[in-house]
Amino acid sequence: MDIAAMSMALSQAQAQQQASVSVTKKAMDMAEVQMQGIVDMMQSASPASFGHQLDIRV
Repeated sequence: MDIAAMSMALSQAQAQQQASVSVTKKAMDMAEVQMQGIVDMMQSASPASFGHQLDIRV
């Protein structure tokens, strides 16, 4: 393989890697937003006393 072909192959591999990293970062950002929404929803749905009282019948 000559130098020009090796250079083109390396450049293409770097571009593919950068695209993969960009897609992964975007997916992580979207997951973070979704998780924050779920946390907010759970916090607003639970009463303030949730987990502080225990009802027992014998």
